[in-house]
Amino acid sequence: MHRRTALSVSAAATLLAAAPLLTACGSDAHPGAAAVVGGQRIEVSSLQAQVKDVRAAQKASPQGERLIEETGDLSRRTLHGMIFDRVVEEVAKDNGITASRGEIQRTRGDFARQSGGEEQMRAVLLQQQGVAPDGVDDVARRAVLMNKIAAKLGVTDSPEGQKKLTDAFSRASKELKIEVNPRYGTWDDEKIQLASYTAPWVRQISKAPEAVA
Repeated sequence: MHRRTALSVSAAATLLAAAPLLTACGSDAHPGAAAVVGGQRIEVSSLQAQVKDVRAAQKASPQGERLIEETGDLSRRTLHGMIFDRVVEEVAKDNGITASRGEIQRTRGDFARQSGGEEQMRAVLLQQQGVAPDGVDDVARRAVLMNKIAAKLGVTDSPEGQKKLTDAFSRASKELKIEVNPRYGTWDDEKIQLASYTAPWVRQISKAPEAVA
C-alpha cells in the first residue's frame, strides 16, 4: 500500500449534498440544467437519475429507512459531487494526470480488502457517502486522481500542504466558471463546494471507507 497523503475518498469522493428534487432549472440562461461547469451542462435529469439509483440501493439495504432519513439532502449532495468530479478532472488535466483502468481497479480492490470485502465496501460507501453500487468505480477513479495530484503538487499532511491543494482546486474552479441553478444554491470557488453545503473534502486523499460494525 502506498502512503496516503492529504484528502479522503469520503471527502474526495463524497462531496455530495442537500436539497429537494427539481424538474426544471431556475435560470433562464440554462433551462433544464442543474449546473453548468466549464460550459458543460449537468442536466437535472442526470442528477435525478443518480439520486434515484442511490435511493433504490438504500431501500434495498437492511438499514434503508435510516439511510434515507440521514440523506434527505441527497439531491444537493449529489450535485456537489458531480461538480466536484469535474473540478478534479480539470486539476488533473492541468497537471497532465490520468487514471488508467488498471489503477482504478487496483484502488477499488484496496478499498474492498480494507473494508472487509466487496459487499461490505459497497455497503459502507452507500452509508457514508451516498454512493450507489454502480458508482464505486467513480469513487476509485477520483481517489487515483487525487493521490496523483497530491504527489505532483508535493502536498503533505500539513496546513501548508492543505493550502497548496486547496489553492490548486480553487484556481481550477474559477477557470471553469461554475454556475448552479439557484434552487440548489451557489458554488463557492474558494471552498470548492456548494455555498449552502459544508463538504469535508480536505482530508486524507485516498483513505479507504471505514468499516461499519
